[in-house]
Amino acid sequence: MKKQYNGTWESLNSHEVPAWYHDCKFGIFIHWGLYSVPAYAPITWQLGEVPIDENWYANNPYAEWYFNSVNVGRGPTYEHHIKTYGIDFKYEDFVSMWKVDNYKPDKWAELFRKAGAAYVVMVTKHHDGFCLFPSKYTDYNAMKKGPKRDLVGDLTNAVRAQGMKMGLYYSGILDWRFAHDPIIEQNDNFNKACPTYEYADYAYNQSCELIDNYKPSVFWNDIGWPKQGEQNLPYLLSHYYNNVEEGVVNDRFNGLYHDFRTMEYKYGESNRMEKWEMNRGMGLSFGYNAIEEDDKIMSVEDTISLLVSTVSNNGNLLLNIGPKADGTIPKEQEKRLLSIGQWLAVNGEAIYGTRCSKRESAIDESGVQIHYTKKKKDLYVMLDKVPQGAFEVVIPDLSGEIRALDDKIFYDFEAFGTGVKIKIHSHQTSIGSIAFKVPGGE
Repeated sequence: MKKQYNGTWESLNSHEVPAWYHDCKFGIFIHWGLYSVPAYAPITWQLGEVPIDENWYANNPYAEWYFNSVNVGRGPTYEHHIKTYGIDFKYEDFVSMWKVDNYKPDKWAELFRKAGAAYVVMVTKHHDGFCLFPSKYTDYNAMKKGPKRDLVGDLTNAVRAQGMKMGLYYSGILDWRFAHDPIIEQNDNFNKACPTYEYADYAYNQSCELIDNYKPSVFWNDIGWPKQGEQNLPYLLSHYYNNVEEGVVNDRFNGLYHDFRTMEYKYGESNRMEKWEMNRGMGLSFGYNAIEEDDKIMSVEDTISLLVSTVSNNGNLLLNIGPKADGTIPKEQEKRLLSIGQWLAVNGEAIYGTRCSKRESAIDESGVQIHYTKKKKDLYVMLDKVPQGAFEVVIPDLSGEIRALDDKIFYDFEAFGTGVKIKIHSHQTSIGSIAFKVPGGE
C-alpha cells in the first residue's frame, strides 16, 4: 500500500530519498526565460568566492538576475541596459520580444539523453515572475504572452519519452513583481522578499499547480519560502509526496526541511554522509550570457572532473544549460554535453547506481587525483587530472584484479606494499578520468 503523509513535520521526516535519485548521478538544469532576450551579465566571480554584498549584486554574473541588476541602479548590467534599450525600457517589455521559433523539445531531450543525463530540472518561474507554464493565478505566463505555448509541458513530455525523470524549479520566496526594492545584500533575499500573505498564497497555489499538472520527480525550490506561508509547508510537501511517490525536494525551505542538500558553485555545504547536489552553470551564469563564449566556460575535461569528484563524494551533478531566447542550445554547451555522454558511455559503470565508498578522495604525489565509488562489494577507482603519456599511481590497501573500463587504456598493475601500483603505458583519452573496476575491492 502506498504510504500517505498527513501534513505534519513528523510525517514528512519519515520520508526517505528514493533510490532513483541516489542512482542517477547526473542531471541537466535549464534556465530559460525573459532574461534570455537581453542575455547579458558581466563576467566576474563564482558564487561564494567573494562576499555577497552590494558590490556582488551590482556586478552580478547571473544573467537571469538581469531585472535586479538593472534595478540596483549602477554597475555593468545597468549601464548596458541604458545604452542598449534606453532608460524608459521596462523589463516587462522583453515579453513581446521573446520568440521561441527554434524551441524543439524533442531535440533538447534527445541531446540530454545522449549526454548521459538521468533527470532534467527546468525553471518554471524565476525571480522575475514570468511563468513558463499556463497558470490560472496570473496572465503573466508563456501561454498568454510572448511564446504563446506551454514551454514546461512540452519539455516534460519530451523528457519522459526519452526515459528520463523530469523535475521542476520554482522561485518560492522571490517574485520581483510583488516586491520592487532591489536586492543589494544577501539578507535582502529574505528581508526584502515578497512580504505579503497574498504572495505566500500565490506561491503555494502555483506550486500545487505544478505538482498536480506535471507530477515532477524533483520539486526544486530556490532560495527560500515565504515566511508568511511557512505554516503551510508541511501540507504542501505532503501533498507533493502523496501525488508523486518518487518525489524528492532540495534544501531551500528556510532550513525547515530537505531530502538533499545543495551546493551552488562555491556556496553551500555538503558532506559524504548525506545526499547532496552540485548545481552550477558551465560558465558563471545560469541564464544565457552572450558574452560567455567558448573560452569563458568550463573545459570538457574540467566538466567531467566535476562530475567524478561530485559523485565520488555522495553528490549528484545538476549541470545547467542556458538556451538562447529563440530556443537554440549554444554550440559550446552542446559540445560539452555530448563529450560527457561519450565519457559516460564508456565509464558509466563507475558512476550510475554507485554509492559513496568508505575510501575518501586523495591526491597522489604525482598530482593525479584518485576518486572512488562502490557498487555492492565492487570498487571503482577513477584517476583524474592525469598527465599525457605514461604515468604510475599507487592505490593503498588494495589487492586483486584491476580492470580498465576503457579498452583504449594500455596498462598493467602489480602488488606494491599493501597496495597496488597501476602503470599506465599509454592512453588515448583526452577527456576526463580513467576508470577501473576492482571486483570485490570494496
